[in-house]
Amino acid sequence: MAGLDYKDAGVDIDEGARAVDAIREAVRSTYTPEVIGDIGGFGGLFSAAAFKDMLDPILVSGTDGVGTKLELARRIGKHDSIGIDLVAMCVNDIVVSGAKPLFFLDYLAVGKLDATFATDVVKGISEGCRQAGCALIGGEMAEHPGVMELDAYDLSGFCVGVVDRPKMLGPQRVEAGDIVLGLASSGLHSNGYSLVRKAYTDTLSDTDLNTRRLPDGVEIKKAVLEPTRIYVRSILDALEAELPIKACAHITGGGITENLNRVLPQGLDALITLGSWEVPAIIQEVAKATKLDDHELLRTFNMGIGMAVICASEALAEVTESLLGSGNQVFLIGEIVAAEMEDIEGRVIYC
Repeated sequence: MAGLDYKDAGVDIDEGARAVDAIREAVRSTYTPEVIGDIGGFGGLFSAAAFKDMLDPILVSGTDGVGTKLELARRIGKHDSIGIDLVAMCVNDIVVSGAKPLFFLDYLAVGKLDATFATDVVKGISEGCRQAGCALIGGEMAEHPGVMELDAYDLSGFCVGVVDRPKMLGPQRVEAGDIVLGLASSGLHSNGYSLVRKAYTDTLSDTDLNTRRLPDGVEIKKAVLEPTRIYVRSILDALEAELPIKACAHITGGGITENLNRVLPQGLDALITLGSWEVPAIIQEVAKATKLDDHELLRTFNMGIGMAVICASEALAEVTESLLGSGNQVFLIGEIVAAEMEDIEGRVIYC
C-alpha cells in the first residue's frame, strides 16, 4: 500500500478544482444583490433584508431530483439541460404557495468526475436559476468510486423562497365557481421516466433513439430530454399585478389526479374536462407504448399540463392574458364545484 494516494483510490482532487474553476462564471451569472460572498465558501450567504417590508414573511423550501431521466441523458450524451429540470422540479413546487424563490443549492454525485461534464451540468442549473430569478449560492460535487459506475451520476437540489403570509396561495382561498386553467407542459418534464424507458426508449436502438422523429417532426432524443418548463415568473408576474389567483398545483408525479387535489379544500371538487387541452406528441407516443388506460395515464404523466392555476371566474380574461403574455399556452380545463358530501376531501373528477 506504500505510496497510495486519493487519486489511486478513485478521487481526483485536481479534477475537482478544475471543475470548480470551470463553473465559476456560470454560478456568478445567477447572483442577485442579496448574495454575500462568492463560490467556494463553506456555506452560501444570502441577505434577508428584503423581508423587512413583509408583514409576516414565511420561508418555503423544496427539494427534489431529476430521477431516471438522467439515464437517458447519459445514453444520449447530452447533459447541458438536465440542470434546468433539477431547478424546475424545486422552484415550481414552492411557487404554488406564491413564494418567490430566493436561492438554490445542488448536489452532483458521480462515479468519476470530469470537469467538462460537470460544467455542462452546472451550466444547466445556472440557466434554470436565471429563469426562476433565484441565485445558485452553493453546491457539492462528489466522486463515489466503487459505489457508482464510472459514467453514472445523480443530481439533487434544494431551494428556499419567501412569501408574505397574507398573500399565500392555497386551498383556503378556493371557492365553488372558481375556474381551473392549465399551463402547457414542455413534454414529459421529469416524471415517469422509469416507465418511459422500460416501455419506449429501451426498445429503441441507439441509432433509432438518436435519429428517429415523432409524427410532429421533432427528434425523439430532443423530445425526451426537453427540459421541464419553469412557471415561476409567470405566476409571480400575475400575483404582482394583483390578479385573483387562488391556488396553483405543480403537475408532477401522480399527474393531474394526485396533484390538483392537494390544493382543494374539504367539500370541493375539481371537474376537469378531458380533451380541453393538447397532449404533446411525445406523451402520445409513450402512452401508446405503455398501453395504459386513461385512468393510469392521468395519474402517471402530466399529459400536457405542467401547472394548474385556480382563479376567480370573473377574472378569466385578465388571468389568461397575463399567463399568455409570459409565454404560456393556456387552456381552460375545468371548474371547482361543490362535492356531493361536504365532509369529504376534495377530489379531481374527469368528464
